[in-house]
Amino acid sequence: MMRLMWLMAFLTCRGSYSLVQGTPHAGQPECGPGGAEYQHESVIFYDAGERADGFWLFEPADPKPDSAPVVVFLHGYGAYNPMAYGKWIKHLVARGNIVIYPRYQKNLLRPSPSRFPANAAKGIRDALALLQTGDHVRPILNGVGYFGHSYGGAIAANLGVHWAQYHIPKPAAMLLAQPGTGPLNGARLQEYSALPADLNLLIIVSEDDYVVGYEFGKLVFETAIHTLNRNFIMQRRDTDGLRWIQASHAEPYAYDLDFDTGVRNYTTLRVLHTARLDEVDFYCYWKLGDALLEYSRTGRYGEVAFGNSPAQRYMGLWPDGRPIRPLEVFLPKIKKTSAAAALHR
Repeated sequence: MMRLMWLMAFLTCRGSYSLVQGTPHAGQPECGPGGAEYQHESVIFYDAGERADGFWLFEPADPKPDSAPVVVFLHGYGAYNPMAYGKWIKHLVARGNIVIYPRYQKNLLRPSPSRFPANAAKGIRDALALLQTGDHVRPILNGVGYFGHSYGGAIAANLGVHWAQYHIPKPAAMLLAQPGTGPLNGARLQEYSALPADLNLLIIVSEDDYVVGYEFGKLVFETAIHTLNRNFIMQRRDTDGLRWIQASHAEPYAYDLDFDTGVRNYTTLRVLHTARLDEVDFYCYWKLGDALLEYSRTGRYGEVAFGNSPAQRYMGLWPDGRPIRPLEVFLPKIKKTSAAAALHR
């Protein structure tokens, strides 16, 4: 109770921001997963992120619903300024989700990475408690999605194993975008067989990710042997001779200065210099994230989220009508004589 009183005392509402543009972003589909078919026109942005275990909160408005499902968005190392993924967050909220953005580190030096999962879990619990008060949109705790980029992907996987221990909602959907820890491996587990058997799991890596690579994503995919509904997805670079589709570690970034808290560090400067909003957002991360959530909650769009289908692999078209290089999807292969899983086409 004292913690909740502290939060309410220091919580600030940074504002209500317009979401829906007159037309979709260039290259964005008009409807369907990843598309600009939005239910809400604005987002309310609350700031309780001062502490290392704080959080930021994003709620749908115009119209404001009585309740909404939840996405927990776990940022990459150093990206404790939510502007780094702002347009993706706006997209998720406009489609009817509450987004909780835990802060698990105070700065680039502290605390120890071993504290990151506990800090993130504390932020999630406090955000959910706050949502049960006042005029906040009430959280629907069935079908909670956990999205994590880079180090946030490692934290999401850790929380997926230890959700009961941390007293946070059981994940129904999990999207790990370029997950990895580099040498700072405090959140990494040896294996992930304890992820929920009924979890819907997508692991997305990029061909030219020289920050974390795809070793950790492969580890999760190969050892989550009881989580049968899981795909490992490779996004590769492409060009039409005039423009490049890149496949770097920066692809999930989609900065929006509406959510800028003023923090500037190595990570936020990299975001501002490298982030691009393009087909990798719309047809990879946003499309697959939307389809994953919808499938986990209603059973719809399973053919988009899973299974190496044309709809899952599709990455849009170049201006001349040729397809952009599709995603490569690997499915789990369960051997009859072993519980091990391996990558295969």
